[in-house]
Amino acid sequence: MPHDGAHEEVGSLRPELAAVRSGRLWLVLAACATTTGGVLSAYSYISPLLADRAGITTGLVPLVLVGFGVGSLIGTVLGGRLGDVRPHATTIVVAAVTAVVLLGICLLSTHTVPTVVLVVLLGLFGLSANPVLSSLAVRFGGAASTLAVAMSVSAYNVGTAVGSGIAGATLSSSLGAAGPAVVGTGIATLTLIPTVVIALLQRRHDAVHVGACAEHVVLSCSQAA
Repeated sequence: MPHDGAHEEVGSLRPELAAVRSGRLWLVLAACATTTGGVLSAYSYISPLLADRAGITTGLVPLVLVGFGVGSLIGTVLGGRLGDVRPHATTIVVAAVTAVVLLGICLLSTHTVPTVVLVVLLGLFGLSANPVLSSLAVRFGGAASTLAVAMSVSAYNVGTAVGSGIAGATLSSSLGAAGPAVVGTGIATLTLIPTVVIALLQRRHDAVHVGACAEHVVLSCSQAA
């Protein structure tokens, strides 16, 4: 890379570490971990569920996975666009729908057609809020935007590792092949806690900002009079 010149700014680690003290950033990171952990804890072991419970032949399982992948592609694009307009509503709705879809998989996994449809819907909704969560991490990271988005990726991976580990342990339990979907439902439901709290904090912040602006306008008018 060419040299930028003598007056280039040198980054400092201390300001970035100070910026990640934001409580809202850590709530976003928690949502990153649970939303990915919920979906992938179920998806990582979806083949045994499709073959052993839904009665789908092994040769057709990859087609169901393709449906999940196509749904994920569409959901990520749509989720990103909706998140540009209503980020907090998008993260809450996606978390709620994902939990319902995973619960449906738990309850209907012995029925072939409903299970296939639900797996595709899991792809459509499950990871569609991830671009929005990464964007919120950048916003709440402030001066540490690069570190914040890197932490969001780490949170996705932590959620995947922990969720998949717990889900894998359930395969040898009485839950059998349905165990990972049960674990995924529980983890995905937890996503509602940080996303709702973030939305409430943002609403309060916006209300305070609007009140401050209104007070400033009234004061300016009084001084002008």
